[in-house]
Order: sequence, then structure tokens, then C-alpha cells
Amino acid sequence: MIAEQEGQAGAFDAGEVIIGHVSNSSIDHPIIHLPTLLGINFSVTKHVLMLWMVAAFLFIVITWSTQKYLKQERPIPTGFMNALEAVVQFIRDSIVLPSVGRKFLNVWTPLVLTFFFFILTANAVGLVPIFEVLGLFNHFVLHAEHDSMIGLLLHGGTTVTSNFNVTAALATITFVSIIAAGTQAHGFIGHWKNLAPPGLAWPVYIILIPIEIMGMLVKPFALTMRLAANMTGGHIAILSILSFVFIFSDLFHSALAGVGVGVVVAVPLAVAISALEIIVVMVQAYVFTLLTAVFIGMAINVHH
Repeated sequence: MIAEQEGQAGAFDAGEVIIGHVSNSSIDHPIIHLPTLLGINFSVTKHVLMLWMVAAFLFIVITWSTQKYLKQERPIPTGFMNALEAVVQFIRDSIVLPSVGRKFLNVWTPLVLTFFFFILTANAVGLVPIFEVLGLFNHFVLHAEHDSMIGLLLHGGTTVTSNFNVTAALATITFVSIIAAGTQAHGFIGHWKNLAPPGLAWPVYIILIPIEIMGMLVKPFALTMRLAANMTGGHIAILSILSFVFIFSDLFHSALAGVGVGVVVAVPLAVAISALEIIVVMVQAYVFTLLTAVFIGMAINVHH
């Protein structure tokens, strides 16, 4: 009985491994310890670190490219700047302009562009096995302790947009922007009056106003869930398929069985889903950006 329990305890736990690779690092063992203020632990977890890395990368690359472009005697975009300009122009003319109109185009384009580039980069970083390579290097070369900086970096996922706290923060910015856009276009009182069309019988407003308020709150909730769920689901699918290797190895007590399943089934399926994930990375950045522009436009162009 004891031997059986020990065997079960030492078996491969796919659920624990998968959750460990998609979740944030534990707040009890953060990468950087910071004091707790007003009951909030400000320690830096892995996802916080990845947010900083993505923000710093975007700031450096885009600022450097733009400054280099503007310093030319005859600014002609080439290479990366050419691609950057094409994306900026596409988002401005095809997403923001039809949604908010020409009057407020330059007001809301920077926010929408920031959303797109930040989410796209954060999604893409989650597909790059940075910390997996670091883990292999640590295993064979460094042999760092579990509580060391490198050891702490190896725990938790790298796709910050799979963290509901991150997507909720982005959606909250969209929510505040909707109110700000409506207030800017119609005034504070006018924006809230636009929640319901005028001229209806007063009993209708008793039903309509709560529904409109619920709809207003559902918008950021939908943005939060859609982005985080899609980014989490893809990684869980890949890790689940790769887990077949270890599950079959334990099941048949043979590493050869696991390798066979990996070569024939797990690896080809994982590669196919990874290719699909590349599309999902771009689509989810586009969808979040598009919906943000549409929601802001709905607050501005109420008559539409």
C-alpha cells in the first residue's frame, strides 16, 4: 500500500505542470520583494516583470526607429520603419477613423495604437521559449538554487495577457476612455443622458436604463475574458498535448512509449497548434483594438 502511494506521488501530474506554466509566479515567492502598503503587496512577480520588459522593449524600439526616421534630411521610411508606418496607417484609417470620426481621430488614435502594439508584443513574447531555454541552461550549466533569482524566474508563465488582472486593467482603461470620449463630445450630463434615447414613455426608462448600465459594464468584462481566455486556452492545449509523452511513459513504464507517442502524435499536433497560436496572437490584438475603437466611437457618435 505504501509503495503504491509512493508510486502515485511520484507520477507525472499533468494538471500541476500545466497550471504552473500558465499561471503567475507565487506572491509568496516573488522575484523582487517590495513592502506591503495599504494591504497591497507591491512585490514584483514574473508577470509584472514581463509587463515591464514589454513596455521597455516597445518604448526603446519605437522611439529609436522614429527618432532615426525624423533625423533624415528627406524622411523616407525603409525596413522596420516602413512596416511600422504601414501598421500605424492601417489602424488609424481602417479602425479608428470609421469608429470615432475625423474630428476625434488624433485624440484616440494614440491610445488605440498603444493597445495594439502592447497586446501584440505581449502575446508574441508568450510564444518565445525564453525561460525554457534559460531553464535548460540552468540545468546543464548554472545549477542555480530554487530560491535564487534564476530559479524564481523559471516558475510561472510568460504570457502576461493570459493573466486576468492584466486584461482587466487594459479593459478598465477602455472603460474610462469610453466615459471620457462621451464626456468630451457631449458633456458630462449629455454623455449619461445618451444612455437611453429621448422621447420614450417614462415606464420604459425603468427597464431600459438598468439594461444600458449593465451593457456598459459588460463591455470591459467581455474584453477581459476574451483576451485572457484565448491566450490561456492555446497554451493549455499545447502543454496538454506535450504531456502525452510523460503520461504514456508512466503508463507503460517505458520511456520508449513516451518518445513514440511524442514523435507520432504530440509533437506534430503541438507544432500545428503553435502555428495556429501565431494567428491567434495577431487576431486577439486586432480584436481588442477594434472593439476599443468601436466602443469609444459609440460614445461619441450616439446617433449612429
